[in-house]
Amino acid sequence: MRKIYYLKTCDTCKKIIKSLPKTEGFIFQDIKEEPISVKQLEEMYALTGSYEILFSKKAKLYKEMGLKDEKLSEADFKRFILEHYTFLARPVIIINPSIFVGNSPKVVQKAIEFLANE
Repeated sequence: MRKIYYLKTCDTCKKIIKSLPKTEGFIFQDIKEEPISVKQLEEMYALTGSYEILFSKKAKLYKEMGLKDEKLSEADFKRFILEHYTFLARPVIIINPSIFVGNSPKVVQKAIEFLANE
């Protein structure tokens, strides 16, 4: 599977996608217009082994809901990601069997290198 979960209104996502050497053959899913399903989230979990890795602690709602002051479990991370798209760290780039989560320069560079060396 070659898929990118992103927000089309997110300038960071657009910049990262534009920086990828090859995007042909990818399925793009705007998570605001087409929320991720339980099955899709479980597929991401199977590649990362953690819902926390998939969870964005940069989301405004994270602070607004006071979640930063709580001890969240893996089940909590999963529930929040499914409840609101903003909790998914993005973009999520899947090039089976690899997954690249988030917009840190290190993760983005790994995705670029992976695609360049395919």
